[in-house]
Amino acid sequence: MAGAPEAPDAAEAADGFDAVVLAGGRARRFGGGDKPGAEVGGRPLITWVAGAAARAGRLVVVGPPRTGLPDGATFVREDPPGAGPVPALRTGLPLARAPWLALLAADLPFLRPAHLDRLLDEARRAGAPGAVLVDGDGREQWLAGCWRTGALRAALDGYGGASLRGLLGPLGPVRVALAGDVRPPWYDCDTPRRWPAPRTSPRGPAPDRARVVPATANGEGDDVLEEWIEAACLELGLDRAEIDRDLVLDLARDVAHGVARPGAPLTAFLLGLAVGRGAAARDAAARLTEMAEAWPDRPGQAPAGGG
Repeated sequence: MAGAPEAPDAAEAADGFDAVVLAGGRARRFGGGDKPGAEVGGRPLITWVAGAAARAGRLVVVGPPRTGLPDGATFVREDPPGAGPVPALRTGLPLARAPWLALLAADLPFLRPAHLDRLLDEARRAGAPGAVLVDGDGREQWLAGCWRTGALRAALDGYGGASLRGLLGPLGPVRVALAGDVRPPWYDCDTPRRWPAPRTSPRGPAPDRARVVPATANGEGDDVLEEWIEAACLELGLDRAEIDRDLVLDLARDVAHGVARPGAPLTAFLLGLAVGRGAAARDAAARLTEMAEAWPDRPGQAPAGGG
């Protein structure tokens, strides 16, 4: 209908938010490499952060263009590149349209959408200009917060310093401490010492065992599985080096063939519970395998060990 106003899009809705990710720093403490592009759990750090902001109406990345981010992501560079977080925010903020904005570092692999939801909820409930995560020592994590876009613009207009703390601290944000996470969402990867569990090479199968990892059409099934294991270990705070992939897969195969297919994942879960209570993984798996191999056939069931 002529003259009718356009309906606001999702980013312009009253509760919508955009996200600005600062990904153009020089990473001095990380050796000067491309830290946002470094992989954790088989994915670049910046893609973990983009995933946390998946519900944002607009994703603005202040840093060099890169692949692997959602369609529609906007890339801008501060001038000069690497000038610091305040100049980077000045560059990215004008592209935000929503009333709220998530201001995030690009090296937060444990940040999730629920954490941003919590920050937004706390700020709205308190009628505050924003909310930031605080770490285990009670320190504000200024690049893990959500803000009223208008409050950020007003603060920047009158600010001549270079410190995010100096810019954001006077706004009086709600300080949000999240307990109970295995790896806290504010955990960043500023230095190699803080890097999560390193990638490990896939362990080969025992010589008398058939590999049970199906390959995809392009032969990448094993790589995909290993990336999934690493990502799941990161999510749960587990050490990948302690996970015997082939032991679990072999046990699952034996149960699937000797008992019933649905028994395979359930038995793997039971093995995990037993190991968590102190049982030796190989001993527990061997006992379960013996049970599966001796399990009596049922009517309509393929013989144990059959294909």
